[in-house]
Parts: sequence; C-alpha cells; structure tokens
Amino acid sequence: MPLTVLVLKSRSPVGEAPKASLVENAYVALKAAILSNTFPPGYQAAESDVASQLGMSRTPVHEAAIRLQAEGLVEVQPRKGILVCAISSADIREIYELTMAFEGMAADVLARQARSATKDLVLDRLEAETCSMEAALRKGDLDRWAAADDQFHRLLTGECGNNRLARMAGTIRDQTHRTRLLTVRLRPKPVNAAVEHRAIIEAIRIGDIRAAAENAAEHRRRASEIMIPLLEKLTASGPI
Repeated sequence: MPLTVLVLKSRSPVGEAPKASLVENAYVALKAAILSNTFPPGYQAAESDVASQLGMSRTPVHEAAIRLQAEGLVEVQPRKGILVCAISSADIREIYELTMAFEGMAADVLARQARSATKDLVLDRLEAETCSMEAALRKGDLDRWAAADDQFHRLLTGECGNNRLARMAGTIRDQTHRTRLLTVRLRPKPVNAAVEHRAIIEAIRIGDIRAAAENAAEHRRRASEIMIPLLEKLTASGPI
C-alpha cells in the first residue's frame, strides 16, 4: 500500500509556545494522521523524521507518541521510532464488545436525565450529525458519512454527563473509527444507520431508559456483525 507523505505544521513556531502546547500540537497532528489512515497500520517512522515534518524538536514528538502508545495507537520502539499499531479482527471484536456496553450505558444515563436546555442541545447535535450522514450518503461521500457517524458516537458518550464513562469510551472509539475507514467502501451501503440513530435519539428524548440502552447497544452489535467479518477477510494473511 503506497504511503502518502504528510507534511504537518505546528500551530506555533518553536520558541513561541510553551512545551505543553508543542506536545499537544504534536499529539493532535499525529493522531489525525493515524485516524485518517494517512499513517496507516504498519507505518513506521523515526521520531526525528516526524519531528522534522512537524517543524519542532524531537522531545514533544516523543512525548506525544508516548500518549498515543497508552491509547493503543502506536508503539514506541527504541532505535526504530514510531510504529502505527496493526488492527486485527480479534482486537475489533473486543473493542465492539466494550463499545456496546459503553454506548448502551451512555444512552441510559442520558435518558434518565430530566428535560433541560443542555439535554435538548445534545439531542439536537445528535440529530444534526444524523442529517449530515444522510446528506453525505445521498452524495456518495463515504468519507463524510464516516466522519458524521463518528461524531454522533463521540457526542453520545462524550456528552452523556458521566466524565469517567466518556474518557473510557474515548480510548477505544478511535480504533472503531480506523476500522470504519478501512471497511467503509467494502461494506453494504449503510442505509439503516440513520434510522437506528433516530431510534436512540427518540428513546432518550422521551426518557425510555430501557429502549435507549438497548437501541444503542443493538446498533453497535449490528455494526460489529458487518465489520468483524470484513476485518477477518482483510486480516486473513495477518493483522493490518
């Protein structure tokens, strides 16, 4: 698979931003390259090469890579540099099992909340992303569809009101997004996703706790039944 060289720019020149800002810039840029598959599974580069692309020193790049290693996205290999972690069907099976639990719980938490301006705003944002998915699908823009779908799920767990749940869900959600991008052109057209999203939204809106949790978990279970077989075919000769 040919690799695309990504020229990444730091938001602030060296010397004009605190160390923490440089690390954050390196972290954001590296993570974006990995999640977009610009740096695909198996991609390897010396930290000095990545630092050169970022226009900063090696130290913030190394610290950013350590953060990404904790999230399971890269391995920091002594004398070899940064290796983007491969994805296996076994990994994705475990991740989807956790995702079903986290998103079912997030929908449960939201459904239990009393009607408020904050809750209405979350539901409106979930609806807006669902509309974006439908618009993208009509245009055949699968990358935009995947981005809107990812944002829907980020909002569901990230804005449910349980900060610990949001953090835990965030650590595995990036893996499902990588898989989504790898398989989005191989899977059947995702025409039912928006319908399933709206079932989740409506159950949360009316406070049907059981339906909200079950709809959210079932939505991810159905997705896993599509994604895992595709990953198994892609990884038949080894992890990707």
